[in-house]
Amino acid sequence: MAEDFDFEIKFYEGIIERKPDFIEALSALGDLYTKKGLFEQGLKIDQRLAALRPDNDLILYNLACSYSLTNNLDASLQTIKKAIECGYRDFRFLEKDNDLVNLRRDSRFQEFWTSLKTRHQVDPQKKA
Repeated sequence: MAEDFDFEIKFYEGIIERKPDFIEALSALGDLYTKKGLFEQGLKIDQRLAALRPDNDLILYNLACSYSLTNNLDASLQTIKKAIECGYRDFRFLEKDNDLVNLRRDSRFQEFWTSLKTRHQVDPQKKA
C-alpha cells in the first residue's frame, strides 16, 4: 500500500514540476501526503491550493484539516470558520473526520460548534 502511495506521489510531483498551479494534481498530491502521514508536506500543498483558490470551501476545509493534523489549532479554527463562511456545509463529515480530532478537542472549537449548531440548526446527522 505504501508503495502505491510512493508511485502516485512521484507521479503527481512530476506533474507539479511541469505545471505548478495544476489544482487537481495539487489536490491529489496533498491527499496522498496526508494518507502517508506526511502532514507537513500535505500542509504546504494545502497552503498553495488556498493561495490559488482562497474562497474555495473544500480547499479551505482541507487546509483546516492539515493545520489540525500539525497541531496548529489557531490556524485550524480560523480556517474552518472561513471554510464555513465560504459555503462548506458537510457538518456530519466535519463532526467525524479523523483529521479534525485535534481541533474538535479544543474548547474554542467546541464553543464555535455549539454556536454554529444553534445559529444554523445544524443536525450533524444530515448533510446540509
